[in-house]
Amino acid sequence: MASSLLIPTLAQAVEHVLATVEGDIVLGLPLGIGKPNPFVNLLYRRIKAMGGDANPRRLKIITALSLEKPEGKSELEQNFLAPLVERVFRDYPDLDYVKDLRAGVLPPHIEVSEFFFKTGDYLGNGRAQQAYIATNYTFVARDMGVLGVNVIAQAVAAHDNKGEGDGEPALSLGSNPDVTFELAERQAAQGKPLLKVGVINRQMPFMPNHAVVPPGFFDVVVTDVQATHTLFAPPNNKVGTADYAIGLHAASLVVDGGTLQIGIGALGDAIAQALIVRDRHNDGYRRIMAALCPGDLRGRELGGFEQGLYGCSEMFVNGLLKLIEAGIVRREVFDDAALQNLVNEGRAPGLAVSTDLLAALVDAGRIGSILGADDLAFLQRFGVLSSQVRLAPDGALDVAGTRIANRLGDPTVRIALQDAGGLGTRLSGGVVLHGGFFLGPTDFYERLRAMPPDALARIDMTRIAFINQLQGQSRLKQAQRTQGRFMNTTMMVTLLGAAVSDGLESGQVVSGVGGQYNFVAMAHALPDARSILMLRATYEHKDGVRSTLVWNYAYETIPRHLRDVVITEYGVADLRAQPDAEVVKRLIAIADSRFQDGLVAQAKAAGKLDADYEVPGQHRQNLPEVLRDRLQPWSGSALLPDFPFGTDLTADELRIVGALRQMQHASQHPAELLAMLAKSLWTDAEAPPAYLQRLGLDDATSLRKVLMRKLFAGNL
Repeated sequence: MASSLLIPTLAQAVEHVLATVEGDIVLGLPLGIGKPNPFVNLLYRRIKAMGGDANPRRLKIITALSLEKPEGKSELEQNFLAPLVERVFRDYPDLDYVKDLRAGVLPPHIEVSEFFFKTGDYLGNGRAQQAYIATNYTFVARDMGVLGVNVIAQAVAAHDNKGEGDGEPALSLGSNPDVTFELAERQAAQGKPLLKVGVINRQMPFMPNHAVVPPGFFDVVVTDVQATHTLFAPPNNKVGTADYAIGLHAASLVVDGGTLQIGIGALGDAIAQALIVRDRHNDGYRRIMAALCPGDLRGRELGGFEQGLYGCSEMFVNGLLKLIEAGIVRREVFDDAALQNLVNEGRAPGLAVSTDLLAALVDAGRIGSILGADDLAFLQRFGVLSSQVRLAPDGALDVAGTRIANRLGDPTVRIALQDAGGLGTRLSGGVVLHGGFFLGPTDFYERLRAMPPDALARIDMTRIAFINQLQGQSRLKQAQRTQGRFMNTTMMVTLLGAAVSDGLESGQVVSGVGGQYNFVAMAHALPDARSILMLRATYEHKDGVRSTLVWNYAYETIPRHLRDVVITEYGVADLRAQPDAEVVKRLIAIADSRFQDGLVAQAKAAGKLDADYEVPGQHRQNLPEVLRDRLQPWSGSALLPDFPFGTDLTADELRIVGALRQMQHASQHPAELLAMLAKSLWTDAEAPPAYLQRLGLDDATSLRKVLMRKLFAGNL
């Protein structure tokens, strides 16, 4: 493979792309933090400036999850966020195309199509909604090819040591090996041109294994220091009572020795913390679960983790890293189906190498009884044989000068190998987590950058086609993904089991299907896996609180025939193999009790429940205040803290945020706002001067600012 062209500046790289690619540019960009923002912005500006030409170059960008620093909608929010954003996001450069798309000023000769939006970001944005691409994550490389991608640009990590190319640094795709390698292979196989641009960002953690870039893979590598910037780092969310209840329920379904996927945000943190409490504070965990599920813990997993878990997650999130650091995600899997099956069968207890394991590999047909060169390489790769073992010219085995017959089917030969020091001591090359991309708070990236090489080697960032589906290497995946628990969030669930996760009845896209469908389908295909969809039982609407469990909905992400496990803060509904009437009953049992009667009436009207059906009494107390009382002894404690994995916000900022959230909620409910305002005007409460200065309320001269100042002080 030819060496990459090293280009020292972003400007030169952009000119190289414009000179190399004829005609329109169709630019593929990775999801999330894998985008080389400074390069993309410069290319975008160059082509945007051509808008006045008679026949301008056209640019089409195909990507997902374009991240933007928070700004705040109101003046108060903007004033509050400004110093926080400066502290946390530092020199992270927003993407110009995002700013223009959001402002409605994207030039007509530039298009942006995304297959996954940051949640809710483009509701009501006609240009973004019309350009949205509905596809499974596993189809993205294929679809980019269909759409004619001719340039792929990606932020890459670099080691100071050089690779094998002519002066080319050692590179890693870091966060995003999810699509790029597959896209390059597909385009090459079809004889289609693809200019591959790697842009070094020294803040990107260098991930080993499948994320490492072969020398010469990129046509262009940009080394400009101006391309290095802070990675987008969303701060940890507060984990509330409902989130903790869902996380605790979910944690009780995870089987020791199993496989885990979780997502980002408060629910992901809640699950991770619940698993840590279950393992490290098991007595406390059992007491919490007894309070949460009075009288019925049948079918729940309550013990600690002796074998540990293996992570197989589209998104590698902070919660999973915390579980690795806590020693819970520690079950190693191996990149060979035969070896993995023997490990599953207990033929390598504690991953120890023995003559029995060697015999089992022969019996399984994985290696020949007479070793060839490929067999020897396999055994040494996984630590079954030591590096001292060689094949002699006459075919015998040589262990540091000791000659041994090459007949592994003979027990005496295996013992001789062991006595000569030819056996390894423990299997090597195991991985505890496969991920497709990562995103997390500031300290998440710092911990990855500082992680010792041997620990980092147990994390394998790899292709989404490997993680999200069984197709391709299915024997290996089935062997690795034992007792899979694939956890995803959803927005709504119908009483017949369909899930609404990414869109509205109007056709407006909230986010995207991403990999959710694949994980749900995989949970049904694996013999002992479960798909777990989680949602809060209610949501805030401008017209008041509404149920997320509904009779029906004019849009679905996951069809009812793939219904499995659904969790709300009020419990677990196991829907697999159940008839419709039982599905309806089990979902109503985990609905908020304020809506149960209405749901029952709708189901009866549709003939899905008997006319005399009534919700059992034990499910009639599904109310926020009851849930708070049940978890109150542990809420805010060391077991269930508000921020289990820390926060970038200071104590003062958390107080301000709390008050602003209450004011924002009241602003959507006029009666509540009037009551809040009346109460604030009758009190003498004053906010600390530093808070007022932060929000721009220290010099409140207008009536509006005076009222805002009183409201804010009252809500502190």
